Amino acid sequence: MSDLSKQQRLSSHNVGDSELDHSAQEVKTSVLAVAVILTLGFSFAEFVGGVISNSLALIGDAGHMLTDSASLLFALVANWLSRSGADRHHSFGHARIEVLAAFINALAMFVVIGWVFYEAVERFQNPPAVAGGNVILIASIGLIVNLGVAWSLSRDRDNVNTRAALVHVLGDLLGSIAAIIAGTVIYLGGSTIIDPILSILIGCLVLKAAWGVLKDTIHILLDGVPRGMKYEDVGDAIAHVEGVEAVHDLHVWSMSPNQYSITAHVTIDTYQHWPVILDCIRKTVKERFGIDHVTLQPEWEHEEKA
Repeated sequence: MSDLSKQQRLSSHNVGDSELDHSAQEVKTSVLAVAVILTLGFSFAEFVGGVISNSLALIGDAGHMLTDSASLLFALVANWLSRSGADRHHSFGHARIEVLAAFINALAMFVVIGWVFYEAVERFQNPPAVAGGNVILIASIGLIVNLGVAWSLSRDRDNVNTRAALVHVLGDLLGSIAAIIAGTVIYLGGSTIIDPILSILIGCLVLKAAWGVLKDTIHILLDGVPRGMKYEDVGDAIAHVEGVEAVHDLHVWSMSPNQYSITAHVTIDTYQHWPVILDCIRKTVKERFGIDHVTLQPEWEHEEKA
């Protein structure tokens, strides 16, 4: 048998196997592409504008948009790479590429936040002059861009990564509004200290988003029990299936967002009932927990009594 046919046989699914092909959930390429072009392009423009205007709030918001555009770009590329599904070298597929990309992006966010906070402290001690009018103009354009990106992402609500990206863009909207407020206060003659104050506010928004992404990706990379799912409830559901006497060595984890898997040893009353028991367990965990990839090892007394 050729290597190709062996690979096809090993990676294919038979009747009764999981419906998953271990590929990532496909996204609308045009949606993410438009979002990447808009956010990446304007983040550089906003950074230049922030430097010219000497506004840390604009620079911080540009950093926020840059990390978000990187997140969108990673999601787009990673989703494309992860659609190939399982192969002979990656039996669980490539869907975790998206998770790894999000993890790296979250770490990059922390670097940006650290720099913004450091600069803000420096500006508290020596507040520089800031061109308020320029800040208002650039931040207003950023607000319009973010509204356009949010509208683009809202066209694809079925994909978890697109929904997560939409949350980040809503954070960008708040950052643009904060920068507009800072520019307005300075333009009307207020203290320039408002600029580092609002840059810290923007940094906190990024910090919250980065921490959420980092926490979720680490949880998945460490094969944690899926969020919102109780390990004990899964075991109890299997144990209450008729014919099951005990459940042990149970493992429940996320292979990727919204793709869950379990393995377990199941003690049953007799091997003759196993096909019915297995079918019942699969239906139970699918309906109650959304777990489709189920691998179970039956165990029973080998000597049947007459």
